[in-house]
Parts: sequence; C-alpha cells; structure tokens
Amino acid sequence: MNISPDNIIVLHIGPITLNATIVYTWITMAVIVALSWFGTKKLTTEYKISRWQNLLETLVLGMNKQIRAISNQEPGRFLPIVGTLFLFISVSVIMSIVPGYQPPTGSLSTTAALAICVFVAVQFYGISKRGFIGYLKHYLKPTPFMLPFNILGEASRTIALAVRLFGNIMSGSVIIAILLSIAPIFFPILMQALGLLTGLIQAYIFAILSIVYIASATRVYEEKEQTLEKYEKGKE
Repeated sequence: MNISPDNIIVLHIGPITLNATIVYTWITMAVIVALSWFGTKKLTTEYKISRWQNLLETLVLGMNKQIRAISNQEPGRFLPIVGTLFLFISVSVIMSIVPGYQPPTGSLSTTAALAICVFVAVQFYGISKRGFIGYLKHYLKPTPFMLPFNILGEASRTIALAVRLFGNIMSGSVIIAILLSIAPIFFPILMQALGLLTGLIQAYIFAILSIVYIASATRVYEEKEQTLEKYEKGKE
C-alpha cells in the first residue's frame, strides 16, 4: 500500500524522474484549465445565463463574501490566490473518485508547496500595504525581543498548514485502503463519500486560514487608512 503518491514512479529517464505526485498535479491543473475554458467561453451579461456561468458566479460571489467577512477588506485583490488554492485542493479531492487517481494533496511536498505559496502571499500583501520597512517593523512588536518568536510563529504556522492538509488527506486514503482489504464492497464506498466531504472541508479550512494570515498582514494598515479618512472628513 502506497501511503503517498511520491512513492509511485511513473517515468524514469536518466536524471529525470516523474512520480505520481507530479503527474496527478499536472492532470489536476489540466482539468481546472479545461473546466475554466469551458465555463467561461460563453459568458454573457444578459438576463438568461448558462448553468455553468450561474455556477461560476455563485462560486465567485461566495468566495468574495467569505473573504470580505473574514478580512473586513475588499476581496478583489485576495480572490486570485485564495480562490486558486481552494479550487486546486477541491478538484484534486473530487477527482479521487476516479479509479487509479490519487490526490496530489496526499503528498507532503504538494501541501508544503501550497503552504509556501500562502507564506509568500502574506509577505507580498503585507509589504504592498505597509511598505517594506513598515511591514518588517511588525516583527519587532510589542518589543524587539519578540523578533525571533515572531519569525518562529510565521514559520510554524506555514508548517502547520502543510502538515494539517497532508495528514487529513493521507489518513483518508489509508483508512479506505484498510477497509478495502476488510470489506471490499460496502465500507470503501461509505468512506469514499466521507473522504470527499472531509477533503472539501479541508479545502475550505485551508482557504480560510490563508485569508486570515493575509488579512493579519494588511488589516492594521487598512484600519489606519480608514481612521485617517474619517479624521480628514471630520476636519472638512
């Protein structure tokens, strides 16, 4: 039983080695691109819209609503990164119903890469809002002695993101494999359905935590801007 798709070698030519994680990631990306192209090729602003457009608008509006509620900021700048993470994890989980397919999120290397993307996004949005020096100053709060602890906190939450997603996806695959050997008909179907639900919940949690971390890097600056605007209006 292969716990991780990293252990499955698909192609090995000289120094080039492709394992199942890379292949399944490419497949997932191709499916997302195909669905995106198919769902957006006939977008319209008319009253009557297609089911695909209705689904896409519902999904985007739902994401915007969640981002706005959590960050208390306009969601437009955060939607690309958070939406992409959510869709990638969700599609990889849903595709696990296909025989022979293993979600790439069952590999620690994939979840670590996703967590690193979140880490980079946090720094990017934080610096873009506060400025480079202003953002670095928050590592020195409440006192400069907290610098190593604040840096450790950034690193630990990135590791926690990766390990949490990996553990939940991998454990579901292991449980299904065990039950398949015990009762090859009933239990695997039930656990597959439960695994889909758990995987989608993990995709939602990963996206929510991502926006929480990003918002924490920008909210202070946003609140200062709003306070300044209110002050200027009061003077007028």
